[in-house]
Amino acid sequence: MNAQSLNRTDALNCLPVRNPAVSESRQETTGEVILSYPVKIKPWIRIFQRHAQTSDAPCQTRKLQLDILGTHVWDMIDGTASVLDISAAFAAAHRLNDREAEISVTLFLRELGRREIIGMKPNLTSF
Repeated sequence: MNAQSLNRTDALNCLPVRNPAVSESRQETTGEVILSYPVKIKPWIRIFQRHAQTSDAPCQTRKLQLDILGTHVWDMIDGTASVLDISAAFAAAHRLNDREAEISVTLFLRELGRREIIGMKPNLTSF
């Protein structure tokens, strides 16, 4: 299913799922999450590395530290809650109206998806 072929309702019914290659750690003081995720190296960088005689690892790891709001959304990503479910819970927890929460949550999920930290799968019970 292509993201461009989804209408708004279908997109909100999708289920965010965590990439199993992503690991998380929590800061003891704040409870905020730090995600470690693999990043593929582009072919032209590998060529440069070979010529510079540096490491030719096909994959590197990056870290992303989530703030308390991002951590709250991350904790709700369990493969069973839809984007709409997460957005509604986020709105209730942070006293936002539904539209504000929907925009914030979808933009955050889109960024996690762009970094391949999460994926989206269709919610077959809603179709």
